[in-house]
Amino acid sequence: MTIQTGDHIPDAKLVKVTAEGPDQVDAPAYFAGRKVALFSVPGAFTPTCSAKHLPGFVEHADAIKAKGVDEIACTAVNDFFVMKAWGEANGVAGKVTMLADGNGAFAEALGLTLDGSAFGLGTRGQRFAMIVNDGVVEQLFVEAPGAFEVSSAEYVLSKL
Repeated sequence: MTIQTGDHIPDAKLVKVTAEGPDQVDAPAYFAGRKVALFSVPGAFTPTCSAKHLPGFVEHADAIKAKGVDEIACTAVNDFFVMKAWGEANGVAGKVTMLADGNGAFAEALGLTLDGSAFGLGTRGQRFAMIVNDGVVEQLFVEAPGAFEVSSAEYVLSKL
């Protein structure tokens, strides 16, 4: 079942990219007690994700945080090392936290997977954004297949 507004973040593990290395985090604990703007991309280093999605959140990080968001996080069904390299290549330090969902367990728990097998990608997470307040989904923006509109930094900022 797909997560909905008002639902709690499901129990799943993510790997947070830190300067000290990988930090396995429990999703409910990670989102507890604060407001997080989370966005998901089908894959690091893929065209729309690298040209628009992640750069938009880096560019608008200060404005999003000024609207009461404590942290901005990006997740993808990629391993820690890919997420780390992608974050470094896009200058995310201090702006966007990278959360690796290497096995897709978080995307699956959310009910937001997609089949990218036709492109050699296997099962991935859909493109979406959500505002999570103290572990509860306050707003959810899931893209139609192939679209990039409602999960952009600009759109999320307009809804805060």
